[in-house]
Amino acid sequence: MKKIAILFGLAMGCAQYAYSAEPMPAGDAAAGEAQTMVCAACHGADGNSAVPTFPKLAGQGQKYLYKQLQDIRDGARPVPTMAGQLDGKSNQDLADIAAYYAAQSRTGGQTDPELLALGEAVYRGGIPERDVAACTACHSPTGAGNAPAGFPALAGQHAEYIAAQLVAYRRGYEDETGRINDGDTRIMRITAFGLSDREIEAVSSYAAGLY
Repeated sequence: MKKIAILFGLAMGCAQYAYSAEPMPAGDAAAGEAQTMVCAACHGADGNSAVPTFPKLAGQGQKYLYKQLQDIRDGARPVPTMAGQLDGKSNQDLADIAAYYAAQSRTGGQTDPELLALGEAVYRGGIPERDVAACTACHSPTGAGNAPAGFPALAGQHAEYIAAQLVAYRRGYEDETGRINDGDTRIMRITAFGLSDREIEAVSSYAAGLY
C-alpha cells in the first residue's frame, strides 16, 4: 500500500515538475546555434561535453532545457560556472538555444559493471521504505525522459554529472544552498534525500549507460 502511495505521489510530482505559467516561445534551432559558440568551451560544439562535470545538452528535451536556462538566468538554479553567461538573454533567445541543443544527437555512456545490479534496482524499483520512487516514472525505462512533459533524459549523460545533481538535490531537501528548482512537490529533493552515496553513484552509473 505504501508503494502505491509513493507511486501516486510521484505521478503528481512529475505532473508539476517542469510547469511554467508562461508559455515557451517557439524555438529556432538555427538562431540558437549562432548563440552557442561560447557554450562550446564547456558543453562541446554539438552539446556533447567531453568533461564529466559539464552536462551533455545534446538531445535533451527542449522544454526541460528552456526551464533550466530560465532558472539559471533568473537565479532559481545557481550554477557558479554559468555566472553571467545568460545575462541579457531574452526568453526567445533561451528557446532558440534549447531548440538547437534538442535537435542534436547525444553520445552514449557506460555503466560500471560493479554498480549495475544496485543501480538497476534503484532506477527501476526505487526504495519504498525510504520514500525513494523509481526513476522510470518520470525519466522512462530507457532513460529517454519525457520531452513534451519537460522531464529530462538521463541516458548517455555523464554519470558524474547525474550524481552531482542528486547530491545537490539531497542537500536542497534541508538547505536552500542545494538544488531546489524541482517544483513545489519537491519530488527530486525527496527522492535524493533517501539515497546513500553508494546508491547515488550506482543509479547515476546505471542511467548513464542507458541508451
